[in-house]
Amino acid sequence: MAKDTDGLNHRYVRTKEAAHFVGLCARTMEKHRTYGTGPRYCKIGGRVLYDVEDLREWIATSRRSSTSDTDTTVIPPAKPHAARAPAYTGRPRER
Repeated sequence: MAKDTDGLNHRYVRTKEAAHFVGLCARTMEKHRTYGTGPRYCKIGGRVLYDVEDLREWIATSRRSSTSDTDTTVIPPAKPHAARAPAYTGRPRER
């Protein structure tokens, strides 16, 4: 018997699967979520779900062809001070 969801194109994964998909550990994904530096997610009840397409988009935002590329987004490390750092917020650094 076929399920009604067999024809759906979107796939949602939990934090552990999302972390494996992007090559990080689950705790790092949790930190990115906490600091607002990670991919978009949905919260349904107590469960956090990531759309696989959102994970792909998040990874693609930092895609580069050389180390001198300046027109790409830099994904900051999953640390609270890094999320607020001027280098990652688009503000000029104060000296």
